[in-house]
Amino acid sequence: MQEIKSFIDIMKTLHDTKSCREFLENYRWQGVPVCPHCNCKSEHHYKLKNKGEFNGLYKCKHCKKRFTVTVGTMFEGSKIPLEKWFYAIYIFLSHKKGISSLQLSRDINVTQKTAWFMLTKIRHNTYKDEIEKFRGIVQMDETYVGGKNKNKWNKGTQGRSLKEKTPVVGVLTEDRVYPVVTYDASQKTLHLLVFGLIEEGSTLVTDGWAGYNGLSHLYTRVIIEHSKGIYAKDGFHTNGIEGFWSHLKRGIKGIYHVVSPKYLQMYCNEFAYRYNTRTLTDIQRFMEFMPKINKRLKHAKLKDNIYN
Repeated sequence: MQEIKSFIDIMKTLHDTKSCREFLENYRWQGVPVCPHCNCKSEHHYKLKNKGEFNGLYKCKHCKKRFTVTVGTMFEGSKIPLEKWFYAIYIFLSHKKGISSLQLSRDINVTQKTAWFMLTKIRHNTYKDEIEKFRGIVQMDETYVGGKNKNKWNKGTQGRSLKEKTPVVGVLTEDRVYPVVTYDASQKTLHLLVFGLIEEGSTLVTDGWAGYNGLSHLYTRVIIEHSKGIYAKDGFHTNGIEGFWSHLKRGIKGIYHVVSPKYLQMYCNEFAYRYNTRTLTDIQRFMEFMPKINKRLKHAKLKDNIYN
């Protein structure tokens, strides 16, 4: 198969379902089919034909169950041609501020509802189940997304503003960011996140919010007192995480307009994935993403009437 170096190469090489299927088989199986039911890897699985033509359906030599390369992936059970899935993934990953379902529906000629489901499934696969703990110099901050109030909230209460806005806590080092949608930004919540995400002994750089108090026995805490007009201290700052918040909010406001709190974590994952792969080219990011397609999200779990 031709080496893929650009979107033009994708369109030329992965131009139909057959070529996309063969690409997936080579990428996931390295050319030797693996049964997803019993993990049997063999060149001798039976190839089942329909009207004399093989369309990627195998029968396991060991457990006798049928399978295709899409079983156990985000593509399983989808009636959308694989080439449209591939184009959608590339377009999604290459747009720095995201792409709306309306725009994607026009780009690949599907309904907006279908485009929304596709984008949601792609976002679902940008998330890592296991997060390596952050270490070293770690910036941590919280923000609020949605609602109409602008920066008028009490971080630890359930006041009017928290009913309108959704709190998000972020952890960032030089190479990666990890945002978490939370119920609040209270001390209890923040401490749980710190203990779960950051290695003991790390340097924790935060603003002056009291929710971070009580961590000095396990972490070296550096406080940047924004309330006093201080934005850097001895070379430490929270500019990185604040820049990420700015990018996240611009993308949501400019592209998606309104995001349901139910799906906000997925949108945070989307922007975090782009941030964490920012040193890659668009093609490199596409190729890096392909091994991550192993999370299936059924339509039954996506019952929401907001299509962004």
